[in-house]
Amino acid sequence: MKVEITVNGERTSADVEPRTLLAHYLRENVGLRATNIGCDTTSCGACTVLVDGESVKSCTVLAVQTDQQSVTTMEGLSEAQQLDHPVTAAFRQEHALQCGFCTPGMVMAAISLIDEARADHGGDLTESDVREGLEGNLCRCTGYHNIVRAVLVAAGQDPDAAQREGTEDKTVAPGFSAGKADR
Repeated sequence: MKVEITVNGERTSADVEPRTLLAHYLRENVGLRATNIGCDTTSCGACTVLVDGESVKSCTVLAVQTDQQSVTTMEGLSEAQQLDHPVTAAFRQEHALQCGFCTPGMVMAAISLIDEARADHGGDLTESDVREGLEGNLCRCTGYHNIVRAVLVAAGQDPDAAQREGTEDKTVAPGFSAGKADR
């Protein structure tokens, strides 16, 4: 089956099997390696990309489902823009990465989260909002604290103020509670 997908602003096309995942299309047909494949089950988020501006986990989206759509990957932030993009700059500033495996997916999910917050309610996010918004992206190295700070900085907010404005539940990582003893 032939698909035509605009990837990072460039029109691509290829004959693919109907079962070809978008992640594999991006890596094998287009040659973009920042879209990492960690689990193939939507559990880790390492493969997160933007499809028409919305974050999706490309390991569970078929390439044919994105036919005639626009896909943005980490590489889509031009080389100069990768360093200057507010999210990547904030990740650097706040030391929000270690091994880097989850970083492309985390950055793309953060861009979508910030854009959605701006569209829905002017862009204000709390620490809890960020943790909930990144819940489907796992990082095995950082403990999330600096990732959350980076997203808040990229959104133009003071991460210390946003932390104080967070909820009473002391979430330590997306999807995981610290338990009653820590409340």
